[in-house]
Amino acid sequence: MHPNPVFRKTPVADAIQFAKTRGFGILSVNGLEGPLLSHIPFVFDDENHAVDLHLVRSNPIARLLSEKPVPAVIAVSGPDSYVSPDWYQTDDQVPTWNYVAVHLRGDLERLASDKLRSVLDKTSEHFENQLHPKTPWSADKMSDDTLHKMMRAIVPFRLRLRTVDGTWKLNQNKSRAARESAANHIESAQIGMQPEKLADLMRENNEST
Repeated sequence: MHPNPVFRKTPVADAIQFAKTRGFGILSVNGLEGPLLSHIPFVFDDENHAVDLHLVRSNPIARLLSEKPVPAVIAVSGPDSYVSPDWYQTDDQVPTWNYVAVHLRGDLERLASDKLRSVLDKTSEHFENQLHPKTPWSADKMSDDTLHKMMRAIVPFRLRLRTVDGTWKLNQNKSRAARESAANHIESAQIGMQPEKLADLMRENNEST
């Protein structure tokens, strides 16, 4: 997370909502020979203040968590873009990268195998519901044999959350005019991920004038 507090004023509830909607991130834990990373979909369990996910049984993280929980973090990325100093139309500026990101930090534990179907159903339901008016897909459409074969290859996990940190780096430390100018150029340059969305967020966040 960026240390400048001006980029970290978004309420935790908004950071959680962003992560819920995105539902995809990079899971990281410390392995015996260095960090282990896995790109994963996930779904929130509000009742337990946790995030549920699944991993292929052969995943190194899955093998690492055969016994006790381990500290872990899920990094969730949003829109981002390079920002050229020229775009501010003011002197003595430097290049930077604007972005939105949330870190979900806690203890990752392996769940009992009988929890797997619930995790899978919640995950598919979360994303299928975003495809309205499409009729949601469910595992009930699969044959029992295919479903059971698939489930034998994956393992359910839960990240019990300790902290949620968010960064909305949107040039809040610049003047309103500089921020608006940069947002316009970001929108037209099309560098990074979802630059149009990032530009909209920059225009909405008017921390300075």
